[in-house]
Amino acid sequence: MKRLRRLLWLCPVLLLLPGCGTPSSGGGGSQGLPANLFGASSATGTASWYGDELKGRPMANGQPFDPNRLTCASWFYDFGTRLHVQYERRYVVVVVTDRGPAKNLVRQGRIIDLSRAAFARLAPLGKGVIRVKLTRLR
Repeated sequence: MKRLRRLLWLCPVLLLLPGCGTPSSGGGGSQGLPANLFGASSATGTASWYGDELKGRPMANGQPFDPNRLTCASWFYDFGTRLHVQYERRYVVVVVTDRGPAKNLVRQGRIIDLSRAAFARLAPLGKGVIRVKLTRLR
């Protein structure tokens, strides 16, 4: 009898499992992120910057964050990947050292967080968010 009750309790749970891991927004990447961006050779979206408040704190790759280095945070590229980031006629080459932006911002089109130094090479910091084109370098 106990077995039957356990099985009956388990049935609704098993019926829900096929929908797990698939975001309702139609994405398909892990953690609800757009699958088509993972490792893509190029992508277009918005970029923001992060800086002094995290100086010295460990990044996702274990190294301390330095806002003066040309680095970035991305969910879509492996650590160490070099990216050519272009805004209008300006560009900068950055290395992926961290994970980000916040997932709710990714769903709104934010594809990269740049270090303060990298963002400053593209636009005034006061701009906050800019539309960029990323190209993965070999």
